[in-house]
Amino acid sequence: MYEEAQIHISPRSQKRPSVPIQAISDHFTQQAGWNKALGSPLTADLLLNLKSDFESRGVIADLVARWPTNPVRDALGLRLLGAIHYTALSGKDERLAALFPEPGKPAGSADDIWNAAKNFLEANQDWARDFIAQPPQTNETRRGFMFLYGFLELARRFDMPARMLELGASAGLNQNFDRFRYSTRSWKWGDPLSPVEVTTDWQADQPPLTSLLNISERLACDQHPLDLSDPETRLRLKSYIWADQPERLSRFDAAVDLAVAHDTKVEKADAAKWLDRELDTLPDGQLTVVCHSVFLQYPPRETRAHITHRIERAGEAATKTSPLAWLRYEPEALWTKSKSPKMLLDLRIWPGNLHIKLAQSDGHVRLVTDA
Repeated sequence: MYEEAQIHISPRSQKRPSVPIQAISDHFTQQAGWNKALGSPLTADLLLNLKSDFESRGVIADLVARWPTNPVRDALGLRLLGAIHYTALSGKDERLAALFPEPGKPAGSADDIWNAAKNFLEANQDWARDFIAQPPQTNETRRGFMFLYGFLELARRFDMPARMLELGASAGLNQNFDRFRYSTRSWKWGDPLSPVEVTTDWQADQPPLTSLLNISERLACDQHPLDLSDPETRLRLKSYIWADQPERLSRFDAAVDLAVAHDTKVEKADAAKWLDRELDTLPDGQLTVVCHSVFLQYPPRETRAHITHRIERAGEAATKTSPLAWLRYEPEALWTKSKSPKMLLDLRIWPGNLHIKLAQSDGHVRLVTDA
């Protein structure tokens, strides 16, 4: 369902014992359902083509039948979709490129796209294996709504600058969330001249829009940070956005331009180790905000536990002049025994360990409701 899978798969690792074949087949079906629910029928149909080819021992079976780790957690279907979309965007295969949608030009059928993609993958299996070894990352900029809501709420409570520490930031597009312009039917926020406009169906309580944001420092980490000044990296990142969602593709281009203009940087680091360093001391006169969106479900359980313990330990040392907040937009199931597919936006604040539920939505923040 979500794109920021953090697992890098070495081609050699596929020689290790693989996950059950049925698990991969079931993953394609499940991912297709998620894509369709999130407004991408073309990619949903492509995933079902991948499933059919896999089950008939075609090229997809050649590429992933010995996948060594959990296909759901690795977002295996999205890795393959990214490889196909990249092939079209880059012009590596002209026939495939001609079938993908463009402004003013509808897409070919999923079957036609798959037939062209199949021919390309059969002839370029080594390239495809190398591509899908990398974790998919998309930096969904509509999640900026969640950072905005959280930071506005914190600004309402704390009259001091905020130090932003983002985990799993990928290329860092949402480091600039306060430089986007936000539009809903009931409220707007941000510079009306910003090149990045994000919209959603907002049915939750209105954020405290009059709060004044003052972000004094923007720091971020990722195991595989992406350099947006590199055209190849930019193209690869764009390939993970679903091809039949032109609004997301357009917004991505504008957000990348904005990030490059502001020299946005993401440090290459393990999130747990990075937090150990950054939370060693809470600066006086600043609010430290640890934040992340659709990230914490991907690290191993031990890493998640370390991150949680480290933040809570820093919270115990927080004071009124050096407070700490943990802003999270993650699956509700991470924090509760619920099997709800909803994503929960919530805050923990120290001193006092106050817990506030703000809103809920889906992975692409298409509809926001009260938590």
